[in-house]
Amino acid sequence: MAYIEVVAGLVFLVFAGDYLVRGAVSLARRAGISKMIIALTIVAFGTSAPELMVGVDAVLKGAPTLALGNIVGSNIANVLLVVGLPAIIAPMTCTAPRIKKNLIIMLGATALFIGMAFSGTFTAIHGIALLGTLAIFIGYSIARRKNCPMEAAAETADMEELQHKPDRYSIATLMVVGGLIGLIIGADLLVEGATAIAHDFGVSDAVIGLTLVALGTSLPELMTAMMAAIRGHCEVAVGNVIGSNIFNLLCIGGAASTVGDIPVPASFLQVDLWVMLGASLLLIPFARSGARMGKTAGIAMVVMYVGYIFYLAQSGESASAMGMTL
Repeated sequence: MAYIEVVAGLVFLVFAGDYLVRGAVSLARRAGISKMIIALTIVAFGTSAPELMVGVDAVLKGAPTLALGNIVGSNIANVLLVVGLPAIIAPMTCTAPRIKKNLIIMLGATALFIGMAFSGTFTAIHGIALLGTLAIFIGYSIARRKNCPMEAAAETADMEELQHKPDRYSIATLMVVGGLIGLIIGADLLVEGATAIAHDFGVSDAVIGLTLVALGTSLPELMTAMMAAIRGHCEVAVGNVIGSNIFNLLCIGGAASTVGDIPVPASFLQVDLWVMLGASLLLIPFARSGARMGKTAGIAMVVMYVGYIFYLAQSGESASAMGMTL
């Protein structure tokens, strides 16, 4: 039953998040909000809505380390898997100049998140600081786009690719409401199922968050990156990953911390946070304009991810064995 809950939860999250974004974009357009603002706020928040709901729900249900594992695990999967797999299928060349600036911001957000983690517990103060940093980032992005018409045009072009945006106000409203309800149901099912699986296998909520939940919530980004790779749009694949990682750290980490304290396990301080940082640093060579992302790099990234998952599985088994011995 727990596996059914996980699968059903992921399905709800994917479809509900899509409906929420399309409905919200339609309502914002009808309200006269500019395409650029919509692309930088509503679309960005909407695509991170599944992870956000899972993180908040996990904290409220007494599984805060699952929320932390989801944030860190999603960022690792986004780089090693979501970038690595498409590179294997269709080698790409990056040409977008904006990727470098956003990568610097992502690395800064990663360093900030790791620094806060060494306090031992993410509290409401940390959450407010992370959300405040997110607000500054959004404000900076809006100002930068206004001063750079080419970047603004790229953002609005991405938004226009959203298919089947409803024209009627009533339908758009229903999509937003239905999307929110679906996200709540999906997050609840996923957290319930994931925690049950963790307890059945004798592993921690944090490990389940780093693996099963993180991989599941990264599926939309993976699908988007695969399509971008097939079409030869490296900047879309890498850009989406960088944007998603920024929102995971600042938005989801901030929101989850404000609803409840999130203790940081020792294993995160020793291994997982550094794996996240190391994976993030791997994107630096690909941020250069004209940089080529080929099969060799893609295979190396996927092998690293598989190795990391194998390590987590082994550490989980060891912890379970120690628990049984005690």
